[in-house]
Amino acid sequence: MTYSTEKLSEEKVFKDPVHRYVHVRDRVIWDLVGTKEFQRLRRIKQLGTTFLTFHGAEHSRFTHSLGVYEIVRRMIDDVFDGRPEWDHDDRLLTLCAALLHDLGHGPFSHAFEKVFDFDHEDFTRAIILGDTEVNKVLQHIGSDFPEKVAEVIAKTSPKKLVVSMISSQIDADRMDYLQRDAYFTGVSYGQFDMERILRVMRPREEQVVIKKSGMHAVEDYIMSRYQMYWQVYFHPVSRSAEVILTKILHRAKQLFKEHYLFKYEPLHFFSFFRENVALEDYLKLDEAVIMYYFQIWQEEADPILSDLCRRFVNRNLFKYAEFDPAKEYKKMAELNALFIQAGIDPDYYLVVDSSSDLPYDFYRPGEEEERLPIHLLMKSGELRELSRESEIVDAISGKRRTDHKLYYPADFLADETTAGEIKKQIRSLLE
Repeated sequence: MTYSTEKLSEEKVFKDPVHRYVHVRDRVIWDLVGTKEFQRLRRIKQLGTTFLTFHGAEHSRFTHSLGVYEIVRRMIDDVFDGRPEWDHDDRLLTLCAALLHDLGHGPFSHAFEKVFDFDHEDFTRAIILGDTEVNKVLQHIGSDFPEKVAEVIAKTSPKKLVVSMISSQIDADRMDYLQRDAYFTGVSYGQFDMERILRVMRPREEQVVIKKSGMHAVEDYIMSRYQMYWQVYFHPVSRSAEVILTKILHRAKQLFKEHYLFKYEPLHFFSFFRENVALEDYLKLDEAVIMYYFQIWQEEADPILSDLCRRFVNRNLFKYAEFDPAKEYKKMAELNALFIQAGIDPDYYLVVDSSSDLPYDFYRPGEEEERLPIHLLMKSGELRELSRESEIVDAISGKRRTDHKLYYPADFLADETTAGEIKKQIRSLLE
């Protein structure tokens, strides 16, 4: 028996609130879960700052990654195995890619990436291919196996069916995070009939397709995704927290460049501020470390850094107003000037944040991004793109919705002990 086919003497299970159990029989998967790089995902929240809006949203990238693995395992072992279009030799590759797909996420994920201009997928690749415990496990299967896993996650693999199982408009990643995030936030929007979808999935050379009889379950899935984005992921209070988080990191980076003397040197951030980040440094920085610095930076002499950290730690967030940058650019210029007159730095305290989502689309030649459409498998064997059969999906296909909010510190503006008249002008403009 080779390492790639070795089974555990007894099946291991993780009790899971979404899938009931996550089943592991493959020695490779069990060994990957035990690596320090994968265990690090316990210290990275799945939903970033959303826990400040939905107090139950404390779940981690670790739990989500196990969930994606379990959905893919069920796809393969319960539905695809034995079908002529499925190559059983791809089983382990697919399971490993599913388990490791989020391995490179940093603390507070997307907000962190914006500040330091990172892409977590680059770090996922670096972990899989670098001098890591994960790489050593994958190397036991074959010297080229880490690269094959990295290609699937990066969507550059020639095995397009495998890629679509983990990254497409109906994939294991989305099916897990919608249900998991709905469960932990306590909302009902993300619920859909995954059991039905799994039963009607079929492998094809290029992608996973859905039997026509399962169309209504897919419609429900797409509408669940739409609602989750606008009710949870783009919630304005969570975005306020993310704005403050982003501004804290920007401020600390700016102070470092200005040779500011921190009371407590931010040792874990040095390579990030110098824009020369080694993988070892990246893996050391998790959310526990960041929250430690936010705690101690409350005592810094710099008033902006200390104030922003107090706001984040104690959940004293910015208020928001509806804002249309295309129509209200003159108002924004006026607000900027008034903030400066009032002694409030608009770079940190007057922030426009935009959210945008495209719930479903099909490939449109010449547009910015190719989206692999969802195909229905008709009784005749023909494949038809979903929106051609579903009026519900057709109604939202290709329709991008965008929302803009203007964030500001209402408590600063309410304090009229200084610049009282100017602050009244600001409030009247915001209201």
